[in-house]
Amino acid sequence: MDTILPGGLTIKLASDSDSKQIIYLLKETAQWIKSKNIDQWQYLLEGGDDEEISLAISNQFTYKVLEGTELIGTFTLSPTQSEWDIHIFGPEEVQNSLYLHRLAVAPRKMGKGIGMAIIQWIKDNIQTDKKYLKLDCVSHNTKLNHFYQKNGFDYIGETDSHSKYQKRIRG
Repeated sequence: MDTILPGGLTIKLASDSDSKQIIYLLKETAQWIKSKNIDQWQYLLEGGDDEEISLAISNQFTYKVLEGTELIGTFTLSPTQSEWDIHIFGPEEVQNSLYLHRLAVAPRKMGKGIGMAIIQWIKDNIQTDKKYLKLDCVSHNTKLNHFYQKNGFDYIGETDSHSKYQKRIRG
């Protein structure tokens, strides 16, 4: 399922051959975050989650955002809770949520509405019976917390210094 966004951007399901490029983009973003003195995603710089990222791509949970043929963004939508999600949100008795992980836009493309377009694309295009889109982010990253609130996510609490958000996407 390819979708063209405003500005000519395309969202496609990532394939195994995209793994190295997606991991590189995530590490590039983590380095940019570190340069802004924000303590988030530092574990990615040491290779933490490389295997989990590749597995999410193999499981067809990860998407790539392209400008022409250039990878400029990525995100993962998991239909089941990871260990991290269970830790942050608690176990879901009724599986009614998609979990958004590793939403990243290349630093050189930030501030152009791409993240907002991705979130809108998820709401408009993902075929699911799930009612909610959930995510977490570090609570001290005020800019990122504001971004999610501005894009229709409801703050539902905090666990281990991570803000928890959800957005109704169905029903």
